[in-house]
Amino acid sequence: MQENAYIKLVPASKQQVITIDEVKDLFRYYKEITGKTGSQLGWEYGESAFPYNMEEKSHGKGKWFYLKSKEQRFKYIMVGVDNESGTCPTTPYIQITLPEGFTHGDKGKANEFCKFLAKQLNAELHLFNGRIMYYYKRK
Repeated sequence: MQENAYIKLVPASKQQVITIDEVKDLFRYYKEITGKTGSQLGWEYGESAFPYNMEEKSHGKGKWFYLKSKEQRFKYIMVGVDNESGTCPTTPYIQITLPEGFTHGDKGKANEFCKFLAKQLNAELHLFNGRIMYYYKRK
């Protein structure tokens, strides 16, 4: 059964709109900083921290992409952007989806990525287990 987590951009977030290309840039930044950590430690931590390739299908262009693993203990994670309908004003969000057949490794990495994205954007994170984490200053 698939599971979803959401990173919502609230009024206190760093930005109020996000595109799929900006999300990809955040993942590239994550890969870059973990690679630098690995070089400081003297081992290939970057490959362990981000064992995925970003792949985009033509029918999902501009809306979603997936992270496909290079390793056997991981499969893939889907990442998309959309706006929450029914709210005024609409709330943009990033959706992280673990499709059917995901591994424990995928879920661990997805949680890690969700927290990283929420922290970078000062957003509200709705985790896979339904709990909410606030990465923005609350009044």
